[in-house]
Formats: sequence, C-alpha cells, structure tokens
Amino acid sequence: MIVGGPNARTDYHINETAEWFYQYRGEMLLKVVDDGGFRDIRIGEGEMFLLPPNTPHNPVRFAGTVGIVLEQPRPEASKDRLRWYCQNCGSVVHEAAFHCTDLGTQIKEAVNGFRDDREARTCEKCGELADVVPKAKEAP
Repeated sequence: MIVGGPNARTDYHINETAEWFYQYRGEMLLKVVDDGGFRDIRIGEGEMFLLPPNTPHNPVRFAGTVGIVLEQPRPEASKDRLRWYCQNCGSVVHEAAFHCTDLGTQIKEAVNGFRDDREARTCEKCGELADVVPKAKEAP
C-alpha cells in the first residue's frame, strides 16, 4: 500500500507476518517495542526496513511524506492486534484483536472504539488516561 503523511495515532500495530517499508519521499519514524523497551527507527528517503513479525510498531508519517508498505496476505487463523501503552508508566492499557481483511477499515473501527471507551483508556497500573492522539512534540 502507498501511505502518505501526516498521521496522528498512539496505537501500536502487531502483525504476525513481516512488513517491508520503503520510504519514497521524506523521512518517517517507526516507533517499535523491542525486548520490552521503546525505541525509534528513522527511515529516510530511499531507505528500506524489514520489520520482523510480531513487533509492536507505530508508523509516524510527517506532512508531505510518501512511503510504501508491503504486507503478506494473512493466514486464515492469524490475528492482527492494536495495542495502546500508557504514556506515563509504559504498561499495556488496551489491546484489540481481529483477523485482518481490510486493515484501513478495521484499524479505524478499533481506534474509534478505544477513543470512545474511557475505561479502556485508563491504565490499571497508574490510573493515567491514555491519549488517543500524540502530544505535539514529534517532528522529523
């Protein structure tokens, strides 16, 4: 799929198959959870990155950028997941799972469901209310 920026999401997508990123125009930031820690991977114009299966990731795309993402067809029993982490303590706040048939529509449904459910957005560990859009601090 061809994806342009900007976007503003706080969820981390988890796909049971690998994803290949190619950044055609501009730079993007791929936020990942790796070995329990949060880290940022910058993918510059003309660069590629292969994301391993089952890696929580949040692709941050800036205005005027264009990238290509290739995903494999999902096996019948596979589940894609969207996971939200507490911005205060890093704990998992909520997770939604679905068999992926139309990623764009299904992500929107899950994000809207999370946005509208205050209980799902409240961290059980520290009580912080999770944001549904990133705070205005991220820039390329």
